[in-house]
Amino acid sequence: MHCINMKKMVVNTLACIALSAMSFFLASASDPSPLQDFCVAVNDTKTTVFVNGKVCKDPKVATADDFFFSGLRVPGNTSNKVGSMVTPANVAQIPGLNTLGISLARVDYAPYGLNPPHTHPRATEILTVLEGTLYVGFVTSNPDNRLICKVLYKGDVFIFPEGLIHFQLNVGKTKAVAIAALSSQNPGVITIANAVFGSKPAISADVLTKAFQVDKNVVDYLQSQF
Repeated sequence: MHCINMKKMVVNTLACIALSAMSFFLASASDPSPLQDFCVAVNDTKTTVFVNGKVCKDPKVATADDFFFSGLRVPGNTSNKVGSMVTPANVAQIPGLNTLGISLARVDYAPYGLNPPHTHPRATEILTVLEGTLYVGFVTSNPDNRLICKVLYKGDVFIFPEGLIHFQLNVGKTKAVAIAALSSQNPGVITIANAVFGSKPAISADVLTKAFQVDKNVVDYLQSQF
């Protein structure tokens, strides 16, 4: 009788393990993360596009240049309104990155230059300071909207989680440089001010005055800047 009970116990345990494994695989099944902003379904095959990547070259004819980019050695021009310049190294610059899910960017900052609040809809970012002193931070999602921020020095590293609004400000009197690694071959970027006040066509002032709780003259001024 004892042996029979032990056998039932083993069978029941194995059944539970099998069900748990099936539940795990079902729960983890999902669509691949998109690398485009959107994909409109069409029936006309002549107007279809490739999704989540590009047409692949025959590996037999790939060369070293397909995996090479020298652009990050060149400082970006920071002579602009915000005093910063981002030089990307993603699949648009390096064809060999296609399907590999990673990219880089160099960010140059003039003294007190700002990389304005923005998001990467398809990537987490890890930023490493190569030179200078940066005040960086990101804001958590609603309803908390908590600012998590820190001052970084040469050699310091900071993480910006995927999709969250973040920024970097050079708080030093000299230039600063950072390298960002991103978890997508095409991370995308949405600069908040540009998107809200510089959309084409412009977002209705009725929307923006109520959203930001400001006078229409303020909205008109901000839209004129973009």
